[in-house]
Amino acid sequence: MKDKPDLVRGWVAKAESDLFVVRQILDTPGPYDTACFHAQQAIEKFLKSVLLLYDVLAPRTHDLEEIQRLCLEVCPIPELAALDLTQITDYAVAARYDIEFWPERVALLEALSLVEEVQGIVSNIVSSESV
Repeated sequence: MKDKPDLVRGWVAKAESDLFVVRQILDTPGPYDTACFHAQQAIEKFLKSVLLLYDVLAPRTHDLEEIQRLCLEVCPIPELAALDLTQITDYAVAARYDIEFWPERVALLEALSLVEEVQGIVSNIVSSESV
């Protein structure tokens, strides 16, 4: 079994993989629904890496607000608390199952901005814990 630092780095690497896909699709005519899904997944994995860092079992949910709440219980960071993850939480399901969900590029740009903000916050948390 891998140790905690390896697990945290693994979740961050998976999040960065999703972020890579978002950036790749951004430079094309789409599919932006798929990219929005990967943006949601990146945030989910970044946040779950924080939970693992603090020895909290990551819940089996795509609800970013719930995961954010759990993160804030163990790591009360104002920048993390200030994030509104409501809309991007919906991308976990809408992108895969809502046949009317066809976001424009601007929605993806907003999602990317949020992912990058979460990435920066998580990077600071993880580096401060010397993982």
